[in-house]
Amino acid sequence: MATQARAAICNGNSEPFKIEDVELAELRPDELRIRVVACGICHTDMAVRDQQLPVPLPVVLGHEGAGIVEEVGDAVTSAKVGDRVIMSFNSCGHCPSCEIEAPTYCYNFFPHNWSGGRPDGSATVLKNGDKMNANFFGQSSFATHAIAHDRNVVKVPDKAKDLPLERLAPVGCGLMTGAGAVLNSMKVRAGLPVAVVGVGTVGMAAIMAAKIAGADPIIAVDMNETRLEMAKELGATHTFNAKDDAMGKIKDLLPQGLGYAFDTTGINKVIQDLFGLLAPMGIVGMVGASDPADMLKFNESEFMGGGRRVMGILGGDSDLQHFLPQLIEYHMNGQFPFDKLIGYFPFEDINEAFEASESGKVVKPVLRISEEA
Repeated sequence: MATQARAAICNGNSEPFKIEDVELAELRPDELRIRVVACGICHTDMAVRDQQLPVPLPVVLGHEGAGIVEEVGDAVTSAKVGDRVIMSFNSCGHCPSCEIEAPTYCYNFFPHNWSGGRPDGSATVLKNGDKMNANFFGQSSFATHAIAHDRNVVKVPDKAKDLPLERLAPVGCGLMTGAGAVLNSMKVRAGLPVAVVGVGTVGMAAIMAAKIAGADPIIAVDMNETRLEMAKELGATHTFNAKDDAMGKIKDLLPQGLGYAFDTTGINKVIQDLFGLLAPMGIVGMVGASDPADMLKFNESEFMGGGRRVMGILGGDSDLQHFLPQLIEYHMNGQFPFDKLIGYFPFEDINEAFEASESGKVVKPVLRISEEA
């Protein structure tokens, strides 16, 4: 039997999100029905709204959901009814990347996350009996209820039972991406310098992870002075405003070069400038949503001769079942205080939450969708 739900529907950036009645389809064996307690708002949601990504509209977005399991298919092993869970991206489980526990690079990422339905084209959400584009990142959590999948659900560890789900929701994407870029992808070494350009949620997570890794110095670059102050509070040893020759200041500070540079802006000139600041064997990691037409240019001798690397990163190279509990552990130990980034909004104020994120007023907006108890 279909489940009644309320969902925020995105029709593009020409009109606001509208919360409307929808139905969830019947579960398949590897699926779970989640009552959504909270969901973070991420830049990727905005990129779909603005049609920078090939996700069909109208659509139910939301991909940092957390909630309570209400029903499971008979093939589900990740959680059981009543469990508190975090939802993240989905993956196929059988391609060459998934086989080596690199699901962020799943060969079938698009049909499992961005196609608007299940990989076979069927709907997880219906509106007035017709298919509604959903299954975004295998969840579509801007809703009171969501269908998730065995591979993109992580049970909250029992030791974290006192942490509210509304706090844990953002762990499933932005925080995971920034922290994973430092700890998993670039594997930042203790004592080496790192620069993070763009300190929104992803960049702030990278700053906190760089401190966990023991990097030194840790440099934050942004145009927002309030965010630079927060970056310093979370672990940055130096902060430079991007409007005031930040690249020149990094060069003066580190004449031997950066060990690691992490770009969240997606601006090709920024990435190229960071490459020019790398020490031998230095790495530029990039996660920003670039214009599809943009190209990068590097000097071939510098690229090859010093063993320098440019690394595209998705989802922080995260293996969900291991890395998300690790981030929660860091948080409980006081090493990953991401709660300082969060501003909470009622579900009905979703448009105000998006505005707060885009204006810079709030680093990580989180929607309160239902009571946890």
